[in-house]
Amino acid sequence: MSNTKPTAKTIAESRVELVHLMGPGQANGLGNVHGGVIMQMADEAGALAAMRHANSYVVTVVMDSMTFIEPILVGQIVRASAELTYVGRTSMEARVEVTAENPLTGARTRTNTAYLVYVAIDNLHRPQPVPPLVATTPDEQATMDEARERQEYRKAQRARDEAARAARSGSGPASR
Repeated sequence: MSNTKPTAKTIAESRVELVHLMGPGQANGLGNVHGGVIMQMADEAGALAAMRHANSYVVTVVMDSMTFIEPILVGQIVRASAELTYVGRTSMEARVEVTAENPLTGARTRTNTAYLVYVAIDNLHRPQPVPPLVATTPDEQATMDEARERQEYRKAQRARDEAARAARSGSGPASR
């Protein structure tokens, strides 16, 4: 591994968009697209944004949240737009906005927002450092600040979960 620090990249350099026409194979019994199909599309878009930034393969660590706002119907065009919002040493957060478009009218509706975390990996599947992320506008800086807060919350939540697991198993500090 090189000791040189990776060159910083902008949020714009990570942006990626996946577009797919939803067909009957993606539908549930109500004629809406399965939520899992949209989750997979969001994960793929987020992963591509992270790979573009890291110039390496990545693995999904967390789907922090996935808010379903509106249903997506068979026959609509789904667009998953992803960009990085946070970068740690080896991890990256991507925000994915999903929209559905009626191809006959052009009407678009935002249907989902998701936040996902990825870790860059090397050829031996070990975490590897990623380039820093830089903001080019005040809005991007605000986005990065919000993402940093989400990352701090995730770390605190993970510590609480680990402490609770340890307490249940009797292996925590209180059981010694």
